[in-house]
Formats: sequence, C-alpha cells, structure tokens
Amino acid sequence: MLRAQGHSVRIDETYGGAPCDLMIAIHAWRSAGSISAYRAKHPKGPLIVTLAGTDVNTFLKTEPKTTLASMYAADALICLHGLIKDDLPDDLHSKLYLVHQSAKPLPTARRPRTHTFGVCVIGHLREEKDPFRTARAARLVPAQSRLRVHHLGKALTNAWAREAKREMTQNPRYIWNGEVAAWQVRREFAKTHAMVISSNQEGGANVVSEAIVAGVPIIASDIPGNVGLLGAVYPGYYPVRDEQALADILWRAESEPKFLASLQRHVDKLRPKFTPEAEAKSLVGVIRSAAKAILTSG
Repeated sequence: MLRAQGHSVRIDETYGGAPCDLMIAIHAWRSAGSISAYRAKHPKGPLIVTLAGTDVNTFLKTEPKTTLASMYAADALICLHGLIKDDLPDDLHSKLYLVHQSAKPLPTARRPRTHTFGVCVIGHLREEKDPFRTARAARLVPAQSRLRVHHLGKALTNAWAREAKREMTQNPRYIWNGEVAAWQVRREFAKTHAMVISSNQEGGANVVSEAIVAGVPIIASDIPGNVGLLGAVYPGYYPVRDEQALADILWRAESEPKFLASLQRHVDKLRPKFTPEAEAKSLVGVIRSAAKAILTSG
C-alpha cells in the first residue's frame, strides 16, 4: 500500500473488489478479468488501461472480443508509441494518450570502442525480436569492416540458446552475452557505437527510450512500434527482416561519420520526450482526464 497526496494506491495482480477511487490496469487482455470485476463494482469509476504491444499486435487479432471489451470499458487508454491508433477502431482514438516511457541518463560520458565498430542488440531471444537479423547482416558487410555485434539477452528456449552458440562459432563478428543485469546494459550503452532494434513487432520498446536517453544512435526496423517512437523522418530505418538492407546501413554507419552523426543528432533531439519528468507530466494528464474529481478531493 502506498500513499499519494492523501489517497491510497494499491498495487495488485488482480482486482478482488477492494474499495478504490481509480483503477490503472496494465494490459487490456491480461487484466480483462480485473477490468470486468472493477466495472461491475464501480460502473462509473475512473478506469485507465495501458496497452501493451501484445494487446495490439497479438491479442487484438487472436482474442478480439475480450481485448476490445477492456478497451471500450476504459475512460482512457495509455499507448507507448504514436502509431497505435492506426490499429484501433476509430471510435477509440479519442481515449488514447501517448506516454513515453522514461529512462535515466548514463552516469558518465559515453566512450565507444576504438579497436572495433561495436553495435549492440538488447533483447531476449524470441521470435518477435527477430534476434539473429543483426548477426546475419554482419556476415554481409564488406571484408574490411571492423563490425562486432554484442547481443545481450536471455534465450527463452534451449533451441534459441543453441542457435546463438552456433552463430558465434560460425560468425566471428557476433558475440552473445546471454542474460545480463541492468547495469551491464548501461555499460554496453557507454561502449557501443549504435544499437540495433530489429523487432518484427513492438508496442513501444523501453530499450529505445533507454538508448535515446543514453545518447546512443539507433538503427531500427521500420515497424510502427519503432517509427512511432523515433518519428517518420528518422534516418536510421531499414525494411524489417531485410538483412542485406541492415548490412548496408551498418556499413554506412561505420564508414560514413556524417551519417552516424546524423543519427546522433536525431536521438539528441528526442531525449527531452523520454525524461522521468516528461513521463510524470503525461501520466498526470491522463489521470486528470479520467478522474478529475479525485485530484480535487481532500
């Protein structure tokens, strides 16, 4: 139990009917039971639902009735990137509020590697992340390239782990570090020249926020979840699942300092959107819209 401005804030995995002034549900589909229970007990109670990537990219297709019921029950929907609306019914657009996930800056200035051109891939090994696309692209760069791919992330199955180990034995440009602590990710951000996010789908990846705030240039697949965070004019996109195009942009980043600098400038311009202060301001705005009475009561 927490206290916030004189009001109780309870964090539970499910809603069991306890008295409350407002519910913020994380995930439309996974929290569907709690959302339904809350609405039954508090028909006019303020309800905010945060949309995860799986809600929009998966469950809206596989479990549309349940997922949409949660969305329509909400007074406000939090989305994590600016293109979510393109996947939702038009009559839900007025409920959408964009909240950029924040991150903390690095404690020291970045000092990228000098003996190699290092890029990092941060993410668990699973299908949605297209985890070996960067490794495959690394096989296609010119022979004189100094590219090294440093992949940080847990293999969610033994098959993924075997594939990562096999790739390392066959591809000297690829290093898989496995699951690491958060401080090790931040250390990698300090040493890398760029980060690649190669996902097939995203709902607004927090690792993009972390890279932006750390000042790391980003090379990204051109999926809505990335474009919705980085913007339509960002110059660092490649067509999703296209390792040759990714190899070309990796080589360009390595061999054309002006191009890498342009990615850096774009990232730096985006940074103010991803500060804790900006995130808090956005969240307060959502709560004000959904529950003005709570904020004015004593």
